[in-house]
Amino acid sequence: MRWYVWTSLASIACIAIGTYWDISWHMTVGRDTFWTPAHLVIQAGGLLAGGGGTYLILSTTLRRDPHAPAIRVWGFRAPLGAFVAVWGAATMLVSAPFDNWWHNAYGLDVKIISPPHVVLTLGILAVATGGILLMVSTFNRNPEAVWLDRAVLVVGGMTVLMSLTAILELTFRANLHRADAYRAMGHNVPVFLLAFARVSRRRWAATLMAGFYTVFMLVMLWLFALIPAQPKLGPVYQPITHMVPLQFPLLILAPAIALDLVRARLADWPRWRLGPLLGVVFLVALLAVEWPFADFAMSPAARNWFFGSHYHPYFARPEWSEVRYELIPDPALWSGLAKAALFAMASSYLGLLLGDAMKKVRR
Repeated sequence: MRWYVWTSLASIACIAIGTYWDISWHMTVGRDTFWTPAHLVIQAGGLLAGGGGTYLILSTTLRRDPHAPAIRVWGFRAPLGAFVAVWGAATMLVSAPFDNWWHNAYGLDVKIISPPHVVLTLGILAVATGGILLMVSTFNRNPEAVWLDRAVLVVGGMTVLMSLTAILELTFRANLHRADAYRAMGHNVPVFLLAFARVSRRRWAATLMAGFYTVFMLVMLWLFALIPAQPKLGPVYQPITHMVPLQFPLLILAPAIALDLVRARLADWPRWRLGPLLGVVFLVALLAVEWPFADFAMSPAARNWFFGSHYHPYFARPEWSEVRYELIPDPALWSGLAKAALFAMASSYLGLLLGDAMKKVRR
């Protein structure tokens, strides 16, 4: 079993867990110092990727094996994924002092996306891309290796998880009757589900990746609510006695199942026909389950440990729709959903295109 596959998995897992933990930390404790456990776990993921990639570059270069699956960059030889991962790790490390300076100069972030977070996100994307390239190239050279197929789907599930974390602010419960939420999901999810499913040999590849995301979010929801914690910043509008987890997972499992069913039935269709159809299938299936579930999530029946709709960050004001358990209406819903359909169609086509390109990667 290739050591760098395990390193890539561990790196991306650290980033995924650390990112969830960091968001929960900000919702519970507030931004107190850079040296929080969540930040350290995220940076550990970058160090794993950087260290593993550096070793792979040096070892491949020094071996001088002309048959090694490698490309040449500035006189060094290694698989493409190693170079991308090292660049990503360096970018992540640079973001750390930048983020610390930003908070000291400007205070707390109003939104998740800030300049230092953009730098960090670029680094994370590069680390994830490097790990994906290493796994996919190894799998393409060993297509019968079942464990590699599983590894590809696990990293695909973590990629879907991180893509949904990036649009967290658009998909809060109160926004799930707004077209913006479905446009964001239609833009972010199909491309990754279909790209990795295209690489995998498994019929239910998209379902397995969506299942990974769902299980991860559920475990973290139930686990974090058991960890005692309290805010260190004010003003505090909500009584906090434990870590505030993120919300119940988005119901992407249903559209993932629909994608797998349609993919299997129409496997011979060309990309230009199959992609747009899969985009419509994804959006229709998502709306069919998420829209009514949004009503349920705002009801008293969802305010328990299982669904977690009663968990709010310490800074959530009493007049906010989320706290009042009210869905925010969308006056331009139908035109917004039409745009969401176009985004989902383009995302699905891009996912098929990207998956076919990934299947050709050998080094």
